[in-house]
Amino acid sequence: MLNRRTFLASMACTPFAFAAETPALPDITKLPSVVNLPDPLIFLDGTKVADKAAWFHKRRPELKQLFQHYMYGYYPTKTVEVTSKVLSHDPKAFAGKGILKEIEISFGPPSTPTIKMLLAIPAERKEKVPVFIGMNFAGNHVLVDDTAIKIPTAWMYDRYPGVVNNQASEKGRGAQKDTWNIEETLAEGFAVATFYAGDVDPDVKDKRMGIQPHLEKAGIAPTGKNAWGTVAAWSWGIMRAIDVLVNQPELDPKRVIVVGHSRLGKTALLTAAFDERVAMAIPNQAGCGGTAPSRGKVGESVQRINTSFPHWFNDAFKEFNTQTDKLPFDQNCLVALCAPRPVLFTNAVEDTWANPEGQFDVLKAAEGTYKFVGATGLASPNMPELGKLSDGTLGYFIRAGKHSMSPIDWQAYRAFAKKHLPKQG
Repeated sequence: MLNRRTFLASMACTPFAFAAETPALPDITKLPSVVNLPDPLIFLDGTKVADKAAWFHKRRPELKQLFQHYMYGYYPTKTVEVTSKVLSHDPKAFAGKGILKEIEISFGPPSTPTIKMLLAIPAERKEKVPVFIGMNFAGNHVLVDDTAIKIPTAWMYDRYPGVVNNQASEKGRGAQKDTWNIEETLAEGFAVATFYAGDVDPDVKDKRMGIQPHLEKAGIAPTGKNAWGTVAAWSWGIMRAIDVLVNQPELDPKRVIVVGHSRLGKTALLTAAFDERVAMAIPNQAGCGGTAPSRGKVGESVQRINTSFPHWFNDAFKEFNTQTDKLPFDQNCLVALCAPRPVLFTNAVEDTWANPEGQFDVLKAAEGTYKFVGATGLASPNMPELGKLSDGTLGYFIRAGKHSMSPIDWQAYRAFAKKHLPKQG
C-alpha cells in the first residue's frame, strides 16, 4: 500500500433523499398521455416554470424525483465513507509521457465489492488538468500493457479479449488500447480515469453479484419496486470515483468530464444529470434509456430493452413498455437537468439500433431549457455532416461505422472539451 485516503461521499447529488421525503407519485393509470417529447419547463401538474429560480429549486428537483421513481430507481439515501488506496504507481508510464496509477476505492459495509480505478495523468503539466472518467467493459488491463494493473475477478462476458468461462485473464492485456485512446489523450493535456463496470455490477440479471445487496442490507439503499437498477448503481459507482478524483492534486475538480459507450453512455448522462461536479457529459451511442427518445419509433424500444435487460432499470419502468406516452418525461428532460453544462452526443451511421436521428431530436427538445437558463444550445438546427463536429453547448457528432468507441470518437471528445470546458481555476 502506497497511501490511503478517506472521504465522505459527496452530497453534490442530494436529491437521493426524495424517496422518503416526497409525497407519493401517481400510478401510471393516473398519468396523462403525452405523445411528443415533454417540455422540461412544464411541471407534473401542468403549470409552466416561471423563472430560473423555479427551474433550479423546484422543477429540476421534481424531474430528478420522477426519473428515479419511474425509470432508474432511487440512489442510496445515506452518506457512506469512501476510502481510497493506491495499488500501483508508475511515474514514468507510456515511455515517460504519463503517470499511471491503479487506485482501489472502498465504500459501504466491509463485504461490499471495491472499485479498481485506473488513473493516467500527463507527466508534463503547467496546471491542474481536466479528467475524463467513465467505465469500461473488459477491465483496466485491456487498456494498457502494464502488468502491475490487476485483472478483474468479477464475472465478465465471454466476448471480450482473453475472457474464458466469464473470467478475465492475462491474455486480454493491452488488447483494447484504442478503445480508450489513453496515450493520445494524455498528449493533449487530459487525464483519463476508468474502471471495470463489473466492479460495481457485472451486468447480469442476478443483482446479488454487485454492490446493491450489500448497501440495501445495510439500509443505505432503498429496496422495492422503485429500487435502483444496474444503470443507477453504475452511476453511483462513478460518483464514488469522482469523490476520489476531485481530491487528486494533479487534477482540476472543476473540469471533470464523464464519458461512456452504449449502456455505459446511458450511465454517463445519468451521472451528469444528478452530480453537478460533472462539468461535461459525453455519452457515446447510448441509445434507448440514455440518449434516444423513449417515445421513438426507430431502433430499440422500451419494451425490448426491458425484456432483454430487465435489471438495468427499476421495475416501475416496465409498466411503460407498451405505453411510453404515459412517461412524465423523456430523455430530453435528462439532458435538460445538465443545463447549462455542455453535453455531446456521439454516434455512428450504421448504429440504427441507437436511433442517431432521434438522439438529435432529444437535443433539440432540451435546447429550450438551456436558453431559458441563459446558456446556448445547438450550433445548428440540422444534423451535421458525417465526420463533422457540431460544437454548440449541446453538441453532436456522427461518423461512419458501427456500434463502437474509437480513436475518431476520442478526437471529437477532446475537441469538444477544449472548446467548452471552463478555464483552469
